[in-house]
Amino acid sequence: MQFKNKRKSLMNWIMPVLLFLCAATSILTTIGIVYTLLSETLSFFAKVPFIDFITQTRWNPLMGEKTYGIWPLLSGTLLITVIACLVAVPIGLAAAIYLSEYAPKRVRKIVKPILEVLAGVPTIVYGYFALTLVTPTLQSLIPGLPIFNALSAGIVVGIMTIPMVSSLSEDAMSAVPRSLRDGAYALGATRFEVALKIVLPAAFSGVVAAAVLAFSRAIGETMIVTVAAGATPKLTANPMESIQTMTAYIVQVSLGDTPHGSIEYGSIFAVGMTLFVITMLLNITAQWLAKRFREEY
Repeated sequence: MQFKNKRKSLMNWIMPVLLFLCAATSILTTIGIVYTLLSETLSFFAKVPFIDFITQTRWNPLMGEKTYGIWPLLSGTLLITVIACLVAVPIGLAAAIYLSEYAPKRVRKIVKPILEVLAGVPTIVYGYFALTLVTPTLQSLIPGLPIFNALSAGIVVGIMTIPMVSSLSEDAMSAVPRSLRDGAYALGATRFEVALKIVLPAAFSGVVAAAVLAFSRAIGETMIVTVAAGATPKLTANPMESIQTMTAYIVQVSLGDTPHGSIEYGSIFAVGMTLFVITMLLNITAQWLAKRFREEY
């Protein structure tokens, strides 16, 4: 009995320590990532004026006359992200409404896991899917479309993001109390009216959070845009052109023979820090919107 009490007392002391270490590991990892990004970024801006980085409109850090304006990479990233959201949000939301309001339980149990399988497909596979199927299909519809273009990459990034939007939105809609639906049906509303005018507004915070998180996911996508969008940093809003995103540039330089400590090497950290800040702001926005419009029943 005394041995069991000692063992229980020991476990009561060890388990909180182990759980704290697990939590501390994630915090320390985040601090390490931020420290690495920040130190290398500051070294880069010691050589390249920050004002040039945020005001110049040409990005050419590797050859010829070197310029370090982030706007071509930023515009390419945002162009891909906007196209992806135009694909993912309507389709994902429609899928969520069907699963939540129309699909029988048996169908929901089958369809939802199949839909979420899309999230498990490696992004490099999506990249070659865009290059070998989506782009040729678009070329047959749009003559003169180059093989590397923002439209194809954006569409496939959107397809990849659909499971996130549909799953999170469906969870938010399923949390809406049944009594609200029953009250609307009792007043003579159709199923579509209930979904559109009752359930969707009640789950608005979850739907908006899902859309913002999808936007954040699309911004950070790497392999699809590296394979399908090209490597031409260009300040343009034309989806028919080849562009380069921030993540694609990081991949391009990381795979090359860029010397450690050079300006070119430091530029990937400056771009990475820009991407980190944008993603962090989007996540904070998603959390704020979820709290701001949350309905409690």
